[in-house]
Amino acid sequence: MMKSLIGALATLLVGTSAFSADLYTPEPAQSAPEVTVAQSSGWYLRGDVGYAFTNLRGANYFQGSNSSLVDFDRASLDDNLTLGGGIGYQINNYLRTDLTFDYLFKSDFKGSTKGNCGGCGPDFTSVPATSRDLASLTAFSLLANAYVDLGTYGIFTPYVGGGLGGTYVKWSNLKNTSCSDANPDSCDGSVTHNGRGSWRFTYALMAGTSIDLSCNLKADVGYRYRHIQGGDMFGFAENGGPGYDKGLNLHEARIGARYTFGGCQTASYMPPADIPAQPVYK
Repeated sequence: MMKSLIGALATLLVGTSAFSADLYTPEPAQSAPEVTVAQSSGWYLRGDVGYAFTNLRGANYFQGSNSSLVDFDRASLDDNLTLGGGIGYQINNYLRTDLTFDYLFKSDFKGSTKGNCGGCGPDFTSVPATSRDLASLTAFSLLANAYVDLGTYGIFTPYVGGGLGGTYVKWSNLKNTSCSDANPDSCDGSVTHNGRGSWRFTYALMAGTSIDLSCNLKADVGYRYRHIQGGDMFGFAENGGPGYDKGLNLHEARIGARYTFGGCQTASYMPPADIPAQPVYK
């Protein structure tokens, strides 16, 4: 009887060991790393330098009386540098707005008109002449702008935008000299017209890309079109004037930088809670 009991117990122990060998318990799953998503928001300062290709849309003036408004035969304005700065706010990853101030350095004006030369001969009505007209202008703009960022691709964020505001255009004195077409050395002396200044309505359209240099600092490379409405150019003198320009179109290539305050904000993504490991039976 005792031998039978010991044999049954040994058989039970061997079976339990074999069953335990078939039981597999996997190692606990490791937690997934926390993922952070960068957010761009807050106040920023910006600075820009550019080169403006200027297009003067024309100029005219009163000749002899207030009923005779004539165009300059030629009216051109030199290209020049622009310098600007501003303050803005990044609303979210797709929308921002700013207020900017931009200065156009002195650009030279060259113009000419056809007429008669009063000091070129005894009969001024029969001496055809061409005038040479020289002046310059400076201008500064105040614009409120809004931009749409079109998504971030690596370190690049392309954007489009628009702005509205005003530009103060200041013309220098205009110097007018008329010389005989037959004898360019025969001139009637120079007449100086006082330059004028005025505020003009201005709108702008922009496109470009921001480039991440650091969490707070971005480079900005872009193009801007500015349309400046026409206005006063010079006053009356010696039976001529006043004069007006017909407005300016500025095509600007620009490069600049934006610095965002407040540090780099992040939004954290937490993975789902770990699922307890379950035994797997082979």
